[in-house]
Amino acid sequence: MNKYIKIAIAAILILLGLYMMIFTRNLGWGIVVFLLAAFPILLFFKNEYILLAFWQLRKQNMEKAAEWLTKITNYQSQLHQSQYGYFHYLLGLTQAQDHPTKVEPLMKKALEYGLNMKHDRAMATLNLAAAAISKGRRQEGQKLLEEAKRLDSAGMMTDQIKMMKDQLKMPTMQKHMHNPNMRQRGKFK
Repeated sequence: MNKYIKIAIAAILILLGLYMMIFTRNLGWGIVVFLLAAFPILLFFKNEYILLAFWQLRKQNMEKAAEWLTKITNYQSQLHQSQYGYFHYLLGLTQAQDHPTKVEPLMKKALEYGLNMKHDRAMATLNLAAAAISKGRRQEGQKLLEEAKRLDSAGMMTDQIKMMKDQLKMPTMQKHMHNPNMRQRGKFK
């Protein structure tokens, strides 16, 4: 649903509540309608599909979370600007296992639009570091890991950061792999 339709519904409910309280003298029902007007206003700033996707992620159900996110067809008309970053962040998290190449641009967009919570920024930065390391950009990966460590003040991702740092210390296999079909050339052959 378009975000401005939600505001229109809230305005209609507020006017209806005023009408009920002033003209029909139904004070109780007017207050109830006022309270009902809070829901569309809340859903203007926090989209219902994003809330449901977060709920499914909390339950570790990535398929359902991705299903809720696909219901957002045009994020610029359906979401408030503060939710753009979280939309891309959730898309990146849900596609991390199936399509790891699509994660990096989504996380970059999420950080560009802005994420409110520090641990969400740390997770997005950690995903960017993983993408950089997998593509062979070790220095960029090291910088992103340091930034993720700085952002992870609660210490929730220390194990993942340590594992990625250990992965950085390992030599790349491309430099040290030998072709098994190559003839042995050496002094003792």
